[in-house]
Amino acid sequence: MPQVTLNKLLQDEITRLTEISNLSASAFEEFAQFVIANYKKKDPKPKVVKPPKAPKALTGAQLKEAICTHFDVKDAKELKKSSGFQLATSSMENLDLRKNAGWEMLYRKFIDVLPNEANEEGHGCINGINIFKYDMPWRAFGLDPKASTTEDIKSAYHQLSKIYHPDKSSTGNAEIFDRLTVFYKSLTHKF
Repeated sequence: MPQVTLNKLLQDEITRLTEISNLSASAFEEFAQFVIANYKKKDPKPKVVKPPKAPKALTGAQLKEAICTHFDVKDAKELKKSSGFQLATSSMENLDLRKNAGWEMLYRKFIDVLPNEANEEGHGCINGINIFKYDMPWRAFGLDPKASTTEDIKSAYHQLSKIYHPDKSSTGNAEIFDRLTVFYKSLTHKF
């Protein structure tokens, strides 16, 4: 765009601004030209950033396939006959494999965190997992099972105890504290 001749009012203001600042007259003149060239243009529309989609829950078929693969069987019928499966689930009460909830329970116990339950928040959720759904003390304590020492476990437990101990009036929770204590004992073998 061609340069516009600045009127006397603008030239006087540039002179005044130059005298009170450490900027040159050419910098103010360049800015004035920019304003004249762009003052009627509309602001660009902001780009809308869509939040990432929450992971979908696994279907019943996907859950069954994952569990069968874990126990190295071809289908649910063979799974129920498997001695390894029977032994692994003998202490699991209320295991109903006619519903997805039963398969989800198995997935949580033997495979990993369900995709739609990763990074959960809310009651009982510590370091992204619900400690009442998952037996994952290492993850709840935020520790690496291969590199953490007994002192690391103790320190993590004490840090969480400062938050969840029932005597802590604002954040204390006996149910969560008891679960964390079970996790601590399971990691330090103090039963």
